[in-house]
Amino acid sequence: MYQINFQKPIHIYFIGIGGISMSGLAEILLSEGFHISGSDRAPSDLTRRLEKQGAVIHYGQREQNLSGDIDLVVYTSAIKPDNPEMTAADRLGIDKLTRAQLLGQLMQNYEIPVAVSGTHGKTTTTSMISQILLENDDNPTLSIGGIYKPAGGNIRIGSSRYFVAEACEYTNSFLSLHPRIGIILNIEEDHLDFFRDIDDIRSSFRKFAKLLPADGALIINGGIDRVEEITDGLPCRVITFGSGEDCDYRPASVSFDASGCPSFHLMRREGKEDVFSLKIPGEHNICNAMAAIALADLLQVPAEVTARALMHYGGTDRRFEYKGRVNGITVVDDYAHHPTEIRATLRAASKCPHNRVWCVFQPHTYSRTKALMEDFAEALSLADEIILADIYAARETDTLGISSQTLQGEIEKRGHRCFYFPSFDEIEKFILTNCTMDDLLITMGAGDVVKIGENLLKK
Repeated sequence: MYQINFQKPIHIYFIGIGGISMSGLAEILLSEGFHISGSDRAPSDLTRRLEKQGAVIHYGQREQNLSGDIDLVVYTSAIKPDNPEMTAADRLGIDKLTRAQLLGQLMQNYEIPVAVSGTHGKTTTTSMISQILLENDDNPTLSIGGIYKPAGGNIRIGSSRYFVAEACEYTNSFLSLHPRIGIILNIEEDHLDFFRDIDDIRSSFRKFAKLLPADGALIINGGIDRVEEITDGLPCRVITFGSGEDCDYRPASVSFDASGCPSFHLMRREGKEDVFSLKIPGEHNICNAMAAIALADLLQVPAEVTARALMHYGGTDRRFEYKGRVNGITVVDDYAHHPTEIRATLRAASKCPHNRVWCVFQPHTYSRTKALMEDFAEALSLADEIILADIYAARETDTLGISSQTLQGEIEKRGHRCFYFPSFDEIEKFILTNCTMDDLLITMGAGDVVKIGENLLKK
């Protein structure tokens, strides 16, 4: 594997430089004096930000974008071997690293690199940790899988020993990282276009846990099924959080305010108790907060600083994000694209002031939709009214013989009304005609469904 000498900046080319993680890594390297160029499909806020900092970006991926002065190409799992820029790199003999391999090498430049993993909750938990470290004046470097305004975006370049980053399991990319502290929020079925089954996923998380050194720590959800299979025999310290009596961190006396935001007493194994309140709704965020608190304790952040930071934490873009009101309808957007995330979001919505909860869901990838079809139907049925958009294909080209109408049929089998429209324009017109005063409308999914709410707010 190519090893970067961070003391000798080189020319690095990013294929897909506008991605949320790729753009952040490119920004870190720009700050270190590297010559950065790359490509993406179209201009975006992230690519424009990089261009202002000196990156050269091509729009459209073509062989001629690559030149002989490039020392290294970085790419993601979405880039196939026959990509024209990949074939050009091979022809020119340019070394290559995956995005995760680059992130892993960057981590080695910090004394305490932290990797936040799990099937869901990574962006929220990473952002909570970021808020805590920022309020404790720790000046961390951050790599977040979403836009977090207090950090200035999806990346923050600090000057301390802390580097906090999300760690995605897809294509086993998190196995290329070098964390000293690891967090595992949950382990569930997902990315079944890559993993064989849940046992294959669990095996991957076990390998991730084994990356941690003896002087490191694993913070893990004690409610994970057969959690001991992940933790047994690890040389590092293991800290658990969850609702179980045997967890090192567990909540008690949970309550919710009028907006559905929770407060809870945190019970620590050693007997210390503190009260925490969140400004974001949903019981699932208690688990995310406990993981962040456990890390803060490990880093010796004062409990009062942690409590204040979590009270100030207002969420990230596309995580139950309030967008505005139109015709008396409250519009919220959420990134949920897995049944567990959908359940968590809709349960959080049920505790918010509302007349009816409308969920406009855009399924993400054919493989996920097919593999988890029944779970999706059950989870979405928590909404009062359901509208489906077409499946967002992302990296996939094979429809696997399914569509959003297939999911519509599964929902209707359960006796729940469900609407489907092939275009966003039709969905928007239907909402304006059928949503009424004080309804709560949630646009949901990992694709571009957010545009529906944004379009409505412009009308």
